[in-house]
Amino acid sequence: MFRKKDPEMAARIPPGQHLTRGWPVLSASPVPPFDAATWRFRCTGLCDGADFSWDEFRALPSVTLTNDIHCVTAWSKLDNVWDGVLFKEVAARAGVKPEAAHALVKAPYGYDANLPLEALMEDDVLFAWNHDGEPLEPKHGGPLRLVVPKRYFWKSTKWANEIEFLDHDQRGFWEVRGYHNDAFPYLEQRYSWQE
Repeated sequence: MFRKKDPEMAARIPPGQHLTRGWPVLSASPVPPFDAATWRFRCTGLCDGADFSWDEFRALPSVTLTNDIHCVTAWSKLDNVWDGVLFKEVAARAGVKPEAAHALVKAPYGYDANLPLEALMEDDVLFAWNHDGEPLEPKHGGPLRLVVPKRYFWKSTKWANEIEFLDHDQRGFWEVRGYHNDAFPYLEQRYSWQE
């Protein structure tokens, strides 16, 4: 119905998607506990290395970005406002080595998502701690979630606490379980059989 009324909004909805007014909760694991006093964020692999406490991470230069998100289960949520730090800011602090071309962004319970470093360095990719002006709820990935708006949302790792920089692609949690390695919503890259 809205497609006829608002073609500009319709253009923001990838094929096979529908708008959601809420924010469905989907997770591959339980919500991990968070203690600001002991939480750490590490950069490993092909970099000089970095290790941030929660206060140190929150002290990095912050940004506010607005974008749309699209879940592989066919819902889209428009005009999300995120506060956090750009991925490329964290990578700069880590001293990424020239041979690094890919990264795994990791979380507790063995979850990770893979992307080319080039995609993660774009100006709209951030680690977010706020959503729509409020602290990011744990069920949605708080205290810290990667946000990669140009890819299906499983690439936006919930509860992110590590970046491993690699010189090769290494499929992440959902990719080894049959999801598409690239995950572009407008190309409907949902499943590995499409590759």
